[in-house]
Amino acid sequence: MDNNIINLWDSGKAKAVKSKEFLRLLDLLKKSSGLVIAFSGGADSAFLLAAARIAGVTPVLPVTIVSDFFTVKEKERVIRLGQYLGVDPILVSANILDDVRVTRNTDRRCYFCKLFLFSMVAEVAKKHGIHTLVHGVTLDDLQEYRPGIQAARELGFETPLVEAGFTKHKIRECSKMLGLETWNLPAQSCLATRIPQGDIITKEKLVKVERTESCLHGLGFSQVRVRCHGDMARIEAVPDELHRFGEPAVRQAVVQAFKGVGFLSVCLDLEGYSSACVIAK
Repeated sequence: MDNNIINLWDSGKAKAVKSKEFLRLLDLLKKSSGLVIAFSGGADSAFLLAAARIAGVTPVLPVTIVSDFFTVKEKERVIRLGQYLGVDPILVSANILDDVRVTRNTDRRCYFCKLFLFSMVAEVAKKHGIHTLVHGVTLDDLQEYRPGIQAARELGFETPLVEAGFTKHKIRECSKMLGLETWNLPAQSCLATRIPQGDIITKEKLVKVERTESCLHGLGFSQVRVRCHGDMARIEAVPDELHRFGEPAVRQAVVQAFKGVGFLSVCLDLEGYSSACVIAK
């Protein structure tokens, strides 16, 4: 690795990671003469980039596709992680809302979205003469309905975290040892998942969701989703935090923020937060 970057291996942080999965991952990555990583800045892709840097892969290019599904905070985190790991992410703008196969929001939305975005990552790899493309899929992801994985596979993306035997829990454990800020980052999903299947995805809806979720994070909520049902917003939060919405100051701030972006009514889902890759209920 370059001398002017943070050398995670020599700092002793990486040497403290003794798991067989991590050592297996380093061995896999060292076989590559260059990598392009689909880099979202989430826990999995951040860990994969760190491992590639530790393995000494040259060149390694983290490519981030910035679309209307990608929040400002996510973009900031991508840049910050790149600085920490000593590599500048390549940011590519994408007009995802131009693809009607995506905005139509059918049960194949995730497939068409990944096909659109990862094709752009593949173009960057082609431009730089790099033939190995990877993304941060884990063993846990294979247990869920994620049609986007199929699209990535069709485009030739490899899954070294799966091959090395990584679960999300193991990634967080190793990320903490490496000092990555993403080690305890709540599960992420693109803004499109906030729109119920069958409802057309528009920029207006996405902006409303991003701004209201940002408000909730600012109020200290850790894991929240704002589901957009026309003029009504439905808030999902982890069960341990549901009681906070009963506090007068919090309730007032939420109502004010949500109505300020155009929602006419706000409701709280008493079932709490639930993961949703494709369908928002």
